[in-house]
Amino acid sequence: MMNSTIARRQFLKSAGAGALVGAGLGMNVPLAHAEAADANVDMSKSPRFLTACCAYSYREQLTHGKMTMEDFILKAVELRVDAVDMTVYFLKSTDPGYLEGLRHLAYKNAVAFSGAACGSSMVQADAAKREEVLKQIKSWIDVTERLGASHLRIFAGPLPAGVTMPQATTWVVEGMKAACDYAAPKGIMLGLEDHAGVSQSADVCLEIMHRVNSPYAGINLDVTHFIPNATQDSYAQIAACIPYATVTHIRDHFDDQTPIDMDRLWQMFAKSGHKGYMSLEYEPGPHGEPAETGVPKALATIRELCHKYSSV
Repeated sequence: MMNSTIARRQFLKSAGAGALVGAGLGMNVPLAHAEAADANVDMSKSPRFLTACCAYSYREQLTHGKMTMEDFILKAVELRVDAVDMTVYFLKSTDPGYLEGLRHLAYKNAVAFSGAACGSSMVQADAAKREEVLKQIKSWIDVTERLGASHLRIFAGPLPAGVTMPQATTWVVEGMKAACDYAAPKGIMLGLEDHAGVSQSADVCLEIMHRVNSPYAGINLDVTHFIPNATQDSYAQIAACIPYATVTHIRDHFDDQTPIDMDRLWQMFAKSGHKGYMSLEYEPGPHGEPAETGVPKALATIRELCHKYSSV
C-alpha cells in the first residue's frame, strides 16, 4: 500500500511537471514557486517578500500640498506595489471619518497598509515627558487600528546630554513594554526603528528586544542606519536583527552614501526565511533624482529582487 501511494505521488508530480512543460511554462517556474507546491516543504523557512513604499518617499510633495495621502494611495496602484507605509506626519487629521476614508480607498484599490510610522521618541530625561510620549504612542496605535493596519513604527530617539546609554536603554524598554501591552489586544506590532541615536547599533536593538520580551515587539529594520564597529560591519548588524524585523525600510545607500549591495541584502533576508514588506523609503540625497523619477526606478529594483528571492 505504501509503495503504491509513493508511486501515485511521484506520477502526479511528473504529470504536473509535464503539463507545465507542455504549456511552455515548465522551464521558467522559479524554484521557490515549485517548492511552494510541494506539501513536504517547510514553508516557515521559505522567504516571502512583498513590495511597499513609504509615504516619506514623497515627503516634498506631501509637505507642500502637491500630493495628499489619498493621492499617495492611488500612486501605489500606478507604481504596482503591494502596500504603502502611512507615515503619520502627512495625515490631514486623525478624525475617524478621515482615517476610515483612507482605509476604504485603499481597500477599493487593493492596496494594503504595511503599517503606520510615527515620530514619537521614548528617550526623554524627564519622567513626565516619557509618560507624555507613551500617551502619544498609544494614540498612534489607535490611529493604526482605525486605518486597519497591523504595525506602527516608533523611535528610541537621540541620547540627551548627561544621560548614559544604559539609562536610555532602560527607558526605551519600559516605554516599549507598556506600549506593547496596549497594542497587543488590538493585534498591532510595534517596530522600533534602528534610527540615529540610541538604537543605531544592533547590540542595543537586540538588548531592547530581549528585555521587552513581547511577541508584539520587533525592529522596524532600516537597512541604512547601523554604524559599523570593530566587530560588526553594517551587513553583520542587519543580519543580526533580521529575526526581529517587522517592516524593512530600503534605500540603496548607507548613511555615509556608500552604495548598498542590494542582491547581498536580499540573500541575507532569504536565508533567514524572512516574510515581510520591503518598503522603499526614497532618499534622493544631495544630487539624486526627484521622487517622480527616482521612486519608480528604485521600486523596479526592489520588485525584481523580491521576485528573485521570494516564494511569491
